Amino acid sequence: MLFMGAAGAARAQAPAPDPIKFGQPDAHDFRPEAFAADSAAGAVVLCDYGRSRLVGYRAGFRVLFERVTRVKILKKSGYDAATVEIPLYHRDGDQEQVSNLRGFTYRLVDGQVQKTKLDASGDFLEKRSPNVNVRRFTLPDVREGAVVEYAYTLSSDFLFNFQNWVFQGPYPVRWSEYRASIPVFYKYKIILQGSQPLAVDRPTRGMTTLLVDNKLAAGSISVGQTNGSLSVSAPTEQYQWAMKDVPVLRREAYTTAAADYEARLDFQLVGEQWPDQPYRDLTDSWAKINARLLASESFGQQLDRAGFLKEQVAALAAQYPDPAQRAAAVRRVVLAAVRYNGTNRYGTDNGLRKAYDAHSGTSADVNLLLIGALRTAGLGAQPVLLSTRDHGRINQTYPLLEKFNYVVALVPLADGHDLLVDATDPALPCGTLPERCLNQTGRLVSADATAGRWVDLRPAQQHLHFQQVKLALDAQGGLSGQVHEEYAGYAGADARGELARLGEKKYLAEIGRQHTAWALTPLAVAGRDDVERPLALDYAFTQAPDDNAAAAATLYLSPLRELTGAQNPFREAERRFPVDFGAPQDEVLLVTLALPEGYELAETPKSTVLNLANGGGRFQYNVAAAGPTVQLTSRLTLYKPVYGAEEYGNLRELYRLMLEKQAEKFVIKKKD
Repeated sequence: MLFMGAAGAARAQAPAPDPIKFGQPDAHDFRPEAFAADSAAGAVVLCDYGRSRLVGYRAGFRVLFERVTRVKILKKSGYDAATVEIPLYHRDGDQEQVSNLRGFTYRLVDGQVQKTKLDASGDFLEKRSPNVNVRRFTLPDVREGAVVEYAYTLSSDFLFNFQNWVFQGPYPVRWSEYRASIPVFYKYKIILQGSQPLAVDRPTRGMTTLLVDNKLAAGSISVGQTNGSLSVSAPTEQYQWAMKDVPVLRREAYTTAAADYEARLDFQLVGEQWPDQPYRDLTDSWAKINARLLASESFGQQLDRAGFLKEQVAALAAQYPDPAQRAAAVRRVVLAAVRYNGTNRYGTDNGLRKAYDAHSGTSADVNLLLIGALRTAGLGAQPVLLSTRDHGRINQTYPLLEKFNYVVALVPLADGHDLLVDATDPALPCGTLPERCLNQTGRLVSADATAGRWVDLRPAQQHLHFQQVKLALDAQGGLSGQVHEEYAGYAGADARGELARLGEKKYLAEIGRQHTAWALTPLAVAGRDDVERPLALDYAFTQAPDDNAAAAATLYLSPLRELTGAQNPFREAERRFPVDFGAPQDEVLLVTLALPEGYELAETPKSTVLNLANGGGRFQYNVAAAGPTVQLTSRLTLYKPVYGAEEYGNLRELYRLMLEKQAEKFVIKKKD
């Protein structure tokens, strides 16, 4: 939903009273009942109130944002609600500032409210990104049943960074309200995101008086001299938005950043118009961003500064005439030179040479060096900006550079295809982006601004897991098995990462924790260092019968349940946002079951095929018996990386039916 301009604003009205007064907790805030709509919540936001307005500052204006928040702590799981983070934007020596920070923790003791004051000197500043620092503080004396409250004022010289507002978060919210007062000479596009309804949506008109140093245009704006400053009166657009009883935004399986789905308001400065002056368009454009990036010392100016790698990569052009093979060889050089430190950037902080000398750097250090090295090797590599899955999706409609946090290389191939190359993860083959990058689309940055375009990040690779198991059942119900597993594509990268993190012994111990009844043999690993091949694991296990009784006349076995123990990842009955796997999925399990001598199958689950609508996926289950041997096949194939919210019900049902089928028992009886 978008709001812009004054045309739809109502007439001036008296402002509504503030929904909360700092330092004045209400008696009902201490009642023991939890939030009625979510009894499992660890805390509940009783009221979150913010308001933003423009004030005169020096020769211009700044945004003044004031906030008051009150939270009831219900359980220990809600203690984190007492720790607050305030993002502060900074650029070119200017930084947003916090003032008047104050807070209390209230507790009801013997019917009396006791309060503990926040010591603001205990807060600290953390660098979150090149343009964002975070001020963090924690309210004192937090306990179950306590009410915490804090307030602060944030001043910002960045009019384009008008304070956004988030209605929804990790705790339920009883009341969340935001007000904004914007002089008519600034035009903002206001974007309402999320599926939660507004309890209040009230635009009105008002007036404001601003004190500035410089004279502004007259007209509908009245200007007067006051104590050496200029007093500017102007009409304003007043907004009041509120939401009531907002549910928790729960972290569900296969989702990207919470910011992609939460109920929130975002503001984008699009223009200004002073009286008797033409409208000035302030919207950014992808062409402007492209030019700005190429001129940037931290980005475009670094792309041709990989000369220190010339001796290592120049000869690769003759050695590898095929561009894809040459790109892979260059990538190996960069992987050996600089290790990714886990920090995501699209621009380098200190230059590529420093990262090279330190043998460690951010994703920007690694991949900008990669682009430079590819160019040195004679490949026309270009940067592609993207936003990682935990950073939020890119909206192609709004050119906002701060929405990006990552860069990869694009190498054009002779067949017209793009080869996307990243050098942060040695567990992946060349041309396969890390899973964190699979966020639908990226933006090509080109020396020819007209060549800038959107790049599809959907991978050709899949998440492939293949298991082949030989099972033998004895007459007492004991099992023995030999397991061969192969992980390929993104599953291969995940498994290699876990194996490197845990080592073989702990990796096998993790398998044992998932199957507590198994006694395992040592793990055999193949293809660990060859990322072009699947990672292969082999091990054996035995599972003793439930007791030491004699041979049973009838045995019951769910072989797939024994092997997988899987649960449905989609537990909620409804879902309002997509299911994003990142990559297509293929899970194959082949089981050969040897029956005890003298036994036969009495009841066999039926083979079945389940299909998602529009060819979105399939589950196949097949059983074939030949004498004492049973062949069992289970295969789940999901062809799409992303399923819309409207497809969630069918996807959830497919998983339910699959797990139900995999749990069906074989009835095995002794022959007469």
